[in-house]
Amino acid sequence: MTGHDVGYLRVSSVDQNLERQLEGVSLDERFEDHASGGSTNRPGWKACLAHLRAGDTLHVHSIDRLARNLNDLLSILTVLLERGVAVRFHKEGLHFTGKDEPFQRLQLQIIGAVSEFERSMIRERQREGIALAKAKGKYKGRKPALSDEQAQVIRSRIEQGDKVSALAAEYGVSRQTIYARVIGM
Repeated sequence: MTGHDVGYLRVSSVDQNLERQLEGVSLDERFEDHASGGSTNRPGWKACLAHLRAGDTLHVHSIDRLARNLNDLLSILTVLLERGVAVRFHKEGLHFTGKDEPFQRLQLQIIGAVSEFERSMIRERQREGIALAKAKGKYKGRKPALSDEQAQVIRSRIEQGDKVSALAAEYGVSRQTIYARVIGM
């Protein structure tokens, strides 16, 4: 019995379109995520991973659709290849079969490192943009979940013995918000 051709498609947000990924590739099964690639904790990816069997080929449009950092990428690839699952990245033209192919491994590491570098540059530009907007008075950030008055009331209630979890539920905020805003005051 030959393995299945399984596709994994991912976009970062719900309003993005998956259709151009793996267009024209014949797939037996297809798994999708509308989530950030910053984490491997994605429902479509988990279902895909559970579905894959020895002899299958996982088709992915490009490396950055599978993982956003080199460690995750290499970990995922290692697990799949050890399970007998081949991996094909269509955009980069790479096909990993589990055979000892040092040149393809080198290519993967270089491309993965470049993707990780690109992601960190995007974050750096974002931080710089926010700092510039703050300096110009145009970026105020998110409105605090608790007003100063609410924070004072919560603080005194905690001192009187009220539980943080009960106060969080009452004010519609997380316990972490109370710890950061009230206890950290």
